[in-house]
Amino acid sequence: MSTGDNYNNEKPKSPTEALSALMDGNKRFVESFNKTGGRSVELNSVQVQTELSPGVVPFAAVLTCADSRVAPEIIFNCGIGDIFVVRVAGNVVDPSNQGVLGSLDFGALELGARLIMILGHTGCGAVASAIDSVENKKNFPGSINNVVDNIVPSVMAVKGEPGDLWNNSIISNVKSGVENLHALDPLIAQMANDGNLIIVGACYDLQTGKVEILT
Repeated sequence: MSTGDNYNNEKPKSPTEALSALMDGNKRFVESFNKTGGRSVELNSVQVQTELSPGVVPFAAVLTCADSRVAPEIIFNCGIGDIFVVRVAGNVVDPSNQGVLGSLDFGALELGARLIMILGHTGCGAVASAIDSVENKKNFPGSINNVVDNIVPSVMAVKGEPGDLWNNSIISNVKSGVENLHALDPLIAQMANDGNLIIVGACYDLQTGKVEILT
């Protein structure tokens, strides 16, 4: 399957098949990334968009950061309509943000996604801000603190551990998101318990283009 092909022609039928399809797509992207520096992107045609205009049947939902360098459709080598993407700074699962939880519910319950991935990324500015809040007591303007405050517990959970605090906090934040989704969304949690859905955490490396599964 080349870049721009659509998974809907052979939609994964189970949660594990959905995860395999995503990761296989990332392998194809990494191969292209290594050859072109990640800058050569083959887009879906207008014809494909027209064919899918009546509706889509995504096999996976991806909650990721709003960072413009992280585009799930591209890094998973997907076609239009293959994945349902929800984006928010810091890829946080915040109980006060019903838009995120409601969107994930819609992707799983209404559109039939069999996989939900919480996708963080290296060099995350939202996590860096949370570290700045912890270490320097920095406050941020507007509603930025709402995002930062949700990430601070993930920073505190790994503060003092060996390794780089930024990278450790990014991983901790993803794992926290997976745990929160299980705890805060009973409908999705029930689907996962019944084996109709899997929830995984992963991290995208901006330097290599590779996605690593964390949970």
